[in-house]
Amino acid sequence: MLRKIAILTCLLVLAGCASERVTLPDNAGGPLPIAAKGRDLLQLPAPKGKVLVSVYAFRDQTGQFKPSPDSAYSTAITQGATAWLIKALNDSRWFSPVERENLQNLLTERKIWRAVETEKDKSAPSVTLPPLTPAPIVIEGAVTSYESDLRTGGLGINFLGEGLSGQYRADQVTVALRAVNVRNGQILANVVSSKTIWSRELSLGVYRFVGLNRLLQVEGGYTHNEPVQLCVKQAIETAVAMLIAKGVRENLWMLADPNDPAITILDRYREDEMESPAAQTVAAGNTKD
Repeated sequence: MLRKIAILTCLLVLAGCASERVTLPDNAGGPLPIAAKGRDLLQLPAPKGKVLVSVYAFRDQTGQFKPSPDSAYSTAITQGATAWLIKALNDSRWFSPVERENLQNLLTERKIWRAVETEKDKSAPSVTLPPLTPAPIVIEGAVTSYESDLRTGGLGINFLGEGLSGQYRADQVTVALRAVNVRNGQILANVVSSKTIWSRELSLGVYRFVGLNRLLQVEGGYTHNEPVQLCVKQAIETAVAMLIAKGVRENLWMLADPNDPAITILDRYREDEMESPAAQTVAAGNTKD
């Protein structure tokens, strides 16, 4: 009995140490909850007026590919970061993006529209569409780095054929975002945001003789990996919130109500708070750095 109690105690202590790094969401296996940074964007204080911005392409500049043998040509991160950026700008309610990434498709469709309308009545004057809306600010940036195996570790114990082991790995993705004045090319604000990507593995094994020349071996476990594309999304959302906070501080754009209680959300994204590595690392849920 004492031996079993000692084994159980050791296994519980090890499980606690192994799970300290990464905390799974309460509804693991179900719909993913909205990340804290995504909620912040939806709850930001209202602006005095939306800013028209254009987003051409939010590129992958990491140069990283998935490790072999999975794929030697597939990229390590999503190539659809532009869509995440446009969504974050819309969700913030501070910016009004205009279409620029697929501008040629838009121009082609406008030509088709003119041609169809002209064919209906050739004697009528040619159809004149309203001009495209120009944007005074261009949002530029890219996913600048993806570092794998930034931190690794683990712990295991085996006593009288019963054992438990845990391992973790931390990767990191970094994005850069800047607002550029179209009239003079001046960079109005520039921010950098990072997100740690956690992977965790827990395994349990039993190894013992149950009879003469009869060996029983049982193994079990699970692995949890944070989706890289959602981590890129969270890093972009943080960068957008930081851009808004920096713009408010430097009077690039104004609050509708300077006394809005929601302004405390912007205070968490002030540049002086984001200078430390711990503040720049955007951890989802209750993840501890």
